[in-house]
Amino acid sequence: MLLTITTTYSPATDLGFLLHKHPDRLHTFSLAYGQAHVFYPEAHADRCTAALLLEIDSVGLVRKNRGQFRDSFALAEYVNDRPYVASSFMSVAIAKVFRNSLSGKSKERPELADTPIPLTAKLSTLPCRGGEKYLRRLFEPLGYSVRTERHGLDTQNPDWGDSRYFSVTLESTLRLSELLTHLYVLIPVLDDEKHYWVDEAEIRKLLKHGEEWLPDHPEQETIVNRYLKHQRRLTRQALTQLRDEEIEEVEEQTHEGEAEIEQRIGLNEIRLKQAAEVIKQSGAKRVLDLGCGEGKLLRKLMREKQFEEIVGMDVSHQTLIIAQQRLRYDRMPEKQKERLKLMQGSLCYRDKRLAGYDAAAVIEVIEHLDAPRLAAFERVLFEFASPEMVVLTTPNVEYNVKFENLPEGKFRHRDHRFEWTRAEFQSWASDVSKRFGYDVAFHPIGDTDEIVGSPTQMAVFKRESHG
Repeated sequence: MLLTITTTYSPATDLGFLLHKHPDRLHTFSLAYGQAHVFYPEAHADRCTAALLLEIDSVGLVRKNRGQFRDSFALAEYVNDRPYVASSFMSVAIAKVFRNSLSGKSKERPELADTPIPLTAKLSTLPCRGGEKYLRRLFEPLGYSVRTERHGLDTQNPDWGDSRYFSVTLESTLRLSELLTHLYVLIPVLDDEKHYWVDEAEIRKLLKHGEEWLPDHPEQETIVNRYLKHQRRLTRQALTQLRDEEIEEVEEQTHEGEAEIEQRIGLNEIRLKQAAEVIKQSGAKRVLDLGCGEGKLLRKLMREKQFEEIVGMDVSHQTLIIAQQRLRYDRMPEKQKERLKLMQGSLCYRDKRLAGYDAAAVIEVIEHLDAPRLAAFERVLFEFASPEMVVLTTPNVEYNVKFENLPEGKFRHRDHRFEWTRAEFQSWASDVSKRFGYDVAFHPIGDTDEIVGSPTQMAVFKRESHG
């Protein structure tokens, strides 16, 4: 299988610096399934072409992927298109051979790596499940001019019709790293197959390489579903995180403003301290912090020896990395590490990992949920996870008039979908407790004003005793 990348940028031979491969040499790399070769069919000042040729070891492919084709016909292990078409093997080769180029790095030409240049990519044979229209729906929204040549099933028997294989040419003016990331993600999407096991690590790859373009792509759902081999749980996680990217950006931009609003009364520290104390007094040993953010509550829980297992979950993988760093996880003694677990997940989808815990903390989370997601959250937490106790906090909108630096009619955070009055919160919590078999009690957090109440309101749900 062959991929060529051509530029007419002047001097065009600077493509060698961007790819970290000298035009005068043949570069060969060993891969798990064969070899990759990089060479330059042409290298002139006005035009330069780099070629990536991938040779698949067919025998090694069968040995390493025994059983991959079990849902196909009997001889599929031995009669298949893998050695001849662009597929996930090509994506792996791009990641290994052009690793620095994929990340947009160039020691010799850093300014050029950040510069859009005219680029033409040609794929000799690309399978496309969905046909030319689908191929165009993937690449044209990204700004490419797309040319295709569809191959027949058999040149000797044209009446057999067309195959699903195309020769494809993509042209655009963009950064080389953008072109490579588009190819890395979309080649296996078009093929709708991957040669390796897909798990949560694949979500991280997708979000990393698609962060600049995938959130706004009109075929987002199909891309994610195919990239993750139609695994529903992984697809849901990835889509949830992609759709929260804008939310996360807003949170980063407005976090200082929200903190400034509440800083005068030290509300966040009061909130976390009170939540931790309530959980401690319950006698819980296995605890969830749902929407754990950067780990501030986790740090308090880790100080209490009675908690034998502490799990922090957040929808944002990047936030979990920050939490891990701030908790100094890599420096923890082994016994401490055994107590703590961080995991990525959404509170709007059922997750078996959340079942069986003594207590769950949901601190300043529900106000970030859209109304249609609130019902799903209720079932995920109270019906499916069903901890013995839930400690949940949310802002009291009545108290907002006390914040001098908060404009009238504005929420404390631009991402808040709602902020409830005390009556609204108590009505919601009471209804939830009745439907899912809990008792609920309400507690103010922070100094209480006679008229508008406390700045934060807390509900403590305890599973009803049937003894």
